[in-house]
Amino acid sequence: MSDIPVHVPQLFGDAFALDPNPTYAALRLAGPVAWAELSPGVRGLVVTSHPAAVELLSSPAGVYTRDTRNWTALAEGRVPPDSPLLGILGWRPSLLYADGAEHARLRTVIEDCMSRVRSWRLKEITREVALGIITELRANGRADLLTEYAMAVPLLVFTELLDCPPETSRGMVEACAKIIDATPDAAEAAEAFGGMLAGLVALKRERPGDDLTSWMISHSAELSFEEVVSSLYTLIGAGHVPTSTWIVQALKLLLTNDDYSGDLTAGAVSVRRAMEKALWEASPLSTFTFHFAISDTRLHGVFIPKGVPVMISHHATNTDPSLPSTISYDSRAHLAFSAGEHRCPVPVHAAIITQEAITAVLEHLWDVRLTDRGRIPNRPGLFHQCPAHLNVAFTPAAAATPTR
Repeated sequence: MSDIPVHVPQLFGDAFALDPNPTYAALRLAGPVAWAELSPGVRGLVVTSHPAAVELLSSPAGVYTRDTRNWTALAEGRVPPDSPLLGILGWRPSLLYADGAEHARLRTVIEDCMSRVRSWRLKEITREVALGIITELRANGRADLLTEYAMAVPLLVFTELLDCPPETSRGMVEACAKIIDATPDAAEAAEAFGGMLAGLVALKRERPGDDLTSWMISHSAELSFEEVVSSLYTLIGAGHVPTSTWIVQALKLLLTNDDYSGDLTAGAVSVRRAMEKALWEASPLSTFTFHFAISDTRLHGVFIPKGVPVMISHHATNTDPSLPSTISYDSRAHLAFSAGEHRCPVPVHAAIITQEAITAVLEHLWDVRLTDRGRIPNRPGLFHQCPAHLNVAFTPAAAATPTR
């Protein structure tokens, strides 16, 4: 560890939130994989090279593990117990932290249960949730499409799929935001979120229904109580804020990019095109996918010590200057959903929620316009790349349910 630079780029703070690109440029100058400060006093290696990220994601079994209990600094007590990183990097018995056969078993449960959510049903639920929120917003003529809309839609869709009680749904919204933002109370929020899910699983064990929670409980993989809770934690926690961010990043693009100017009311905008462009230019997961070398190794020529977090910057790899200029936005070569066996298991579901949420805004807030001036900083946090706000104005209308 003696070769760690004394001064390394910081992936947190006001300057990083305002514009992360200088930080990524500094990391690139240090190499395809470079040291960074992930949170105050906690360091790790960050991959900014697209080829290096692909190499990491396709490494053979036995070289790296996703089990965060292999994090040497954490095991030695050098990571504070209230570290904002632990909301994500604290180990749980879920597919996010598993390898090999155990990962395959837990992933199969997620895939099987989510496959029972038919596309038409997911569209219907998302549309109903979105229009319900828009009904409230239309009366005011102004809104923050991040906090008042995009952050709410995916989680309310999930709580409908899980058949959550209303009071649980409200608590989840606040807890998820703190976890993914890596706020000082992220560890406390993670514990509270897990408790809410444990209560839901206990309820569904007693009174099962036709819902995602009950399907997980009754799956043939016979998950333990803790595995069901942790699987739900990963599915919602890793799916809610990235989907919310995808919604707001694509909406921001639609409202600011000259390529779309004037097309909103004409209905000529390709929402899908904006969504794909947002994945390349502003990956919802900024720096997320983590690995730990099981023993000292090398990645793209860079020495990787055992037990150090190696995290992929999805934003930096997608905007890697060395990528061929011929790659188009509709290419699936981006790493916004990661790749390999740990690729997001439900990208189609995320895309459906995102597209329906954006379409509802364009259809029912037909003259929506951005009121933010100047550069919009990101919300604080290592893991995501989400604007701090997206303030808009539109013609107010009496609160009434929009026509489908």
